[in-house]
Amino acid sequence: MAASLCVHTFISCPKQTNSRISLYKPIIPIKVSARPYCENSKFAVKCSLGEDFEESAPVNVTVPDEPIWENWLATAASLYPLYVTTGGLVACFKPSAFSWFVERAPTSYSLTLGFIMLAMGITLELKDLVNLFMQRPFSILYGCAAQYTIMPTFGFVVSKILGLSPSLSVGLILLGSCPGGTASNVVTLIARGDVPLSIVMTVCTTLGAVILTPLLTKILAGTYVPIDAFKLSISTLQVVVAPVLLGSWLQSTFPQAVKMGTPVAPLLAVLASSLLASSVFSENVIRMKSSLIGTLIPSDASLLLRVQAILSCELGVVVLSVLLLHFAGFFVGYLAAALGGFKEPQRRAISIEVGMQNSSLGVVLATSHFASSMVALPSAISAVLMNIMGSSLGYFWRYNDPSDLKEVAQK
Repeated sequence: MAASLCVHTFISCPKQTNSRISLYKPIIPIKVSARPYCENSKFAVKCSLGEDFEESAPVNVTVPDEPIWENWLATAASLYPLYVTTGGLVACFKPSAFSWFVERAPTSYSLTLGFIMLAMGITLELKDLVNLFMQRPFSILYGCAAQYTIMPTFGFVVSKILGLSPSLSVGLILLGSCPGGTASNVVTLIARGDVPLSIVMTVCTTLGAVILTPLLTKILAGTYVPIDAFKLSISTLQVVVAPVLLGSWLQSTFPQAVKMGTPVAPLLAVLASSLLASSVFSENVIRMKSSLIGTLIPSDASLLLRVQAILSCELGVVVLSVLLLHFAGFFVGYLAAALGGFKEPQRRAISIEVGMQNSSLGVVLATSHFASSMVALPSAISAVLMNIMGSSLGYFWRYNDPSDLKEVAQK
C-alpha cells in the first residue's frame, strides 16, 4: 500500500501526481511521502511506502502544484522559530507589550493552546493513523517509550545537578514530561529522517499525554511541591486531547468547510504558539533582569569570569538547564534508536522527536496549576531555544546524507 502525507511548505517537490492517502498535516506544514527515505537533492522528495516500510522499491510520490497564495501562507507558517525568537526579544525589551494577554491568564493560555490543538486535529484522519500504526508498531512504540523516559528522567537529573529551586525544578520536569512538539515533523523532513514515524509519534505522545504527563510529573516532581495528578490530567484532556479529537471529527464530518480554512490554520497556530511562549517569558523578564543586574561583574574581569557570572544568575541557570535538557533529548534519543537497531532515518526521527517538546502545553499546565510563575519559565524559554537547536541539527543532518540512503542510491 502506498500512502503520502500531502501538506504545504516552502520545501519544493517535483511536478508529478500520484494517488495518496492524507494522514496528518502538521501545524508547521510539510510536503512529503510516507517513505522514510528521501533520496534527491535540495528539498525534493523521492519516496515509497511498502507493507514493511523497509523493503519496497523507491517510487516517486509527490503532490500537485498549489495556488501561490497557499504557498505563501505555508512559507510564512514555516518561520515559527523566527516568530518565537522575535517575540522573546520584544518580551525582553518591552514586557508590557504582552500585558493584555498575560492579564487574562490562565484562561487566555488555555484557549490559545486549545486552538493550536484544534488546528492540528482538523488535518488529522484517525483511521489512516491507526492503519499506519498497525503496519509498524515496534518503531512507533519504541519511539514513544523513548520520549516518555529520556526527557522526564533528564529533567529530574539536570534539576538536581544544577541545584534548581523547587519551582524551576518542577517546571523543567514538567517540560520533559510533555509530548513531542509538531515542529519536530518539519525538522525531521529537513534532516532527511523518517517523517511518517515522526508524525505518528507526535500524535501518539499527544494522545498519551493525558495520562503520562501528569503521572510522570507527579512521580518526579512530587517531592518538590504537592501535585494533583488528576487535575493535571483533566486539564491535558481539555486543552490537548479534546481539541484534537474535535478537529478530527470536524474534518471527517464537514470536509468542504474545513478545507476552506485549512490553508490559513497553520500560520494562525504558529503565531498563537509564539504569542503564548512570549507572554509567559515577559512575565518573568523583570525578575530575571534584576537577577542579572544583581550579579556583580568587575569591569576588568576576563571573558571566562563574565560567562561564569552570567550562568550563575537565575536567568543563566534556567537557560543552561533547558539547553542541557534538549541536548540530552537529541543525543540520547539518537543513541537509544541506534541501540534499538533502527536505520539512520529512523534514528534521526526519534532523536528529533524526543528532543523537541510541546512547550506550549508545559506553559498552560504550569500557569493553571502552580502558584509560582517561575514554573512556566523553562517551557517559555524552551520554545525559543528548542526550535533554534532543532533547526540547526536538522540542517546539519540535511547535508550529511544517511549511509542507508547512499546505499540505496548506489543500487
